Amino acid sequence: MAKVTLTTFLSLDGVMQAPGGPNEDTSGGFELGGWLVPYVDEDMERTMAEVFDRAAGFVLGRRTYEIFAGYWPRVTDQGNVIASRLNNLPKYVASTTLARAEWHNSTLISDAAHAVRKLKGDLDGELQIHGSGRLAQSLLAHDLIDELLLLVYPVVLGTGKRLFAEESVPTAFRLLDSRTTGTGVAVHRYAFAGRPTVGSFELAD
Repeated sequence: MAKVTLTTFLSLDGVMQAPGGPNEDTSGGFELGGWLVPYVDEDMERTMAEVFDRAAGFVLGRRTYEIFAGYWPRVTDQGNVIASRLNNLPKYVASTTLARAEWHNSTLISDAAHAVRKLKGDLDGELQIHGSGRLAQSLLAHDLIDELLLLVYPVVLGTGKRLFAEESVPTAFRLLDSRTTGTGVAVHRYAFAGRPTVGSFELAD
């Protein structure tokens, strides 16, 4: 059975929109695209290479797929782990609007929750989601993501799309690993742990 993981970049206030460049996603008038770039260092590059080296395949939302497909096929260095994995491994693209997915080894899926549930049973290894906010939110709501890898950057953006919106399903996670890069990015890995439990500090009468 495959393990489904989500890797995403977040600001301190939970924004995940357009981390890599000003033109990645300007929807909603977002003007702070590229906010993670000043924090890139060897630690972050090593972390991401380790993540992609574990991949057996990818599930991507339409926007993330289009961003990746416009960039990574142009990186032809087979020593680049990220490019090698993305260009060669299976990619399942969650979209109801794309007519075709032309990047090598890409397959369109329309019902993401149904498809991912089936892929989990049919495949082995780590099936990775990167970014893909709406897709991630949908799969989290169906308890289909086994682990989160959150790279939290020391910046507050104040606006933009967030991974955990107000309507998110209450979910508990267990911390598996934590580290910090040289530029202060906190890298946290969590495992799905069911529904939250609650308690109280109130004094009994």
